[in-house]
Amino acid sequence: MRAVCLITIKPGKTDVVLEALRKKRKLLKEVMPVTGRADICVLLYGTMDEINNMVIDFKKIKEIVSTETLIEVEVNLGW
Repeated sequence: MRAVCLITIKPGKTDVVLEALRKKRKLLKEVMPVTGRADICVLLYGTMDEINNMVIDFKKIKEIVSTETLIEVEVNLGW
């Protein structure tokens, strides 16, 4: 299963959060600073429980203000 986690952080804390996230390598496939409503985008691969636990673990980083997790779903479009 794949998921994207959009992370909003406190101003000026990008480097601190990026370093903390890069230490959590188990499920993280990519960590990207981005523009828009989120500050960092993380690509996750794992089971639903693994992804859930990883996002809960993100909340322990005090510079993270909020997260939004987008989980991939399969859709049969009938093509």
